[in-house]
Amino acid sequence: MAATATTWPRGLDPHLDAPDLAPLQGLPADRLLAWAAETYGPRFAVVTSFQAEGMVVLDLARQVDPGVRVLTLDTGRLPEETYEVIEAVRTGLGLEVEMISPDPADVAAMVARHGPNLFHKDPALRRLCCHVRKVAPLDRALAGVGAWATGLRRDGGRARAGTPKAELDDAHGGIAKLNPLADWTREQVWAYVRAHRLPVSSLYEQGYTSIGCAPCTRPTRPGEDERAGRWWWEADPDRECGLHARLGGGSPDPDDRLSAALDRLRSDVNARSWEATNGC
Repeated sequence: MAATATTWPRGLDPHLDAPDLAPLQGLPADRLLAWAAETYGPRFAVVTSFQAEGMVVLDLARQVDPGVRVLTLDTGRLPEETYEVIEAVRTGLGLEVEMISPDPADVAAMVARHGPNLFHKDPALRRLCCHVRKVAPLDRALAGVGAWATGLRRDGGRARAGTPKAELDDAHGGIAKLNPLADWTREQVWAYVRAHRLPVSSLYEQGYTSIGCAPCTRPTRPGEDERAGRWWWEADPDRECGLHARLGGGSPDPDDRLSAALDRLRSDVNARSWEATNGC
């Protein structure tokens, strides 16, 4: 049953400080989303890649706000199956989906220097691709947003084991980041999906357990971690795109190879802009 306006903690200011998050940590997913909808109104958004967890969050959120804002990152490399789910959400669930695309100039400069499949060459270049296609667009999309919700689960990988129900998102100006399914298991997610007949990607039937960009995702094998199919060629077991890990927190070290790659990208973009302006 969806939460109502009388079932969540009162007296929490929309501009949260760390101590204010404590009353939210024990809230069930529906009540946490209800709190966000009342507290932030149109400044609350669900950000989703339309995996099974995201579909659960969307379904719970639309029960408390049928017009909840929905954001997704259209990286330009998504599998067709993801677009099919997006269309099912639009037509079947009646939700408007805002598609956030990367900056074309950034993509053009990155591909010109490193090629379209740079992610296979070096972990730093893979993170550069994720930054251009996902992290930077999300930064733009969250401008003016007061709180956003994800589908993160604590049992969704070692790097996510400490995921709180609510946290301050310092990477986006200290807004609230909510993880309503943090304490859910994969089994609970799929039980909800089946019980409510939610649309999900047909890639799950092909052995996928985590779905991202098409060239960077494969089906998992028996016994593998559910995120083993993401960037499977990299040795680091805690592989993340940067949307949630943010490179381990804060800004990258000046000596970090990703930082150097970002600097080169900015230089290339500026050079292309100068050439276009001056007719070279």
